[in-house]
Amino acid sequence: MSERKPTLRERQRTETRRAIQTHAVRLFTDHGYDAVPVADIAAAAGVSAMTVYRHFPTKEDLVLLDQPTLLIAERVAASSPTHPLVRRVGGALVAAATALTGDDGGEGAANKRFLLDCLRLMVSTPALRARHLDSQYALQQAIIEALGHPTDSEAAFGARAATSACLAVMHTALTRWADDDGQTSLPDLIERGLVASFGQDAVAVDRTG
Repeated sequence: MSERKPTLRERQRTETRRAIQTHAVRLFTDHGYDAVPVADIAAAAGVSAMTVYRHFPTKEDLVLLDQPTLLIAERVAASSPTHPLVRRVGGALVAAATALTGDDGGEGAANKRFLLDCLRLMVSTPALRARHLDSQYALQQAIIEALGHPTDSEAAFGARAATSACLAVMHTALTRWADDDGQTSLPDLIERGLVASFGQDAVAVDRTG
């Protein structure tokens, strides 16, 4: 069955949302998160403040990214259930980072600066740090669900532990990537962190899978 193509209205909604978020992150980066009112973001994007709030219910939401969570969960769900948990989760993190930063040669290369700016804002802004923690918990839950809802208590504990450990590796890699201004490869940093934490078997992954 072929994948359903988005309607014109859906495409327009996505483009509007992307434009609002791009202008917001640029203004936050240039002037500081607290110094930029939503009205200025709306003016820069050529929309009303009501439109901004319709797409982003809170100001903090303007810096949070849904795409990585969806992409990572999809990669985990598509991974082989016979593989070790850290390989399934770690492989999904590497594959998602490859796509999002353009290391696969795709359109993600254009998003690298945007991702770096979002990351720096989340690290440097107290209000955003709190929301970032919430988003990390949501990502953890999405990964655990993608692993298949283990019903056995021991298996469920293992899934949660493996996911938490892999996300800790990713956080460390993201911090290093931001410190290096994106000059190092984020997928490589995640792989190196996985090897340091779990051994070479954790990174026998296909980045394009």
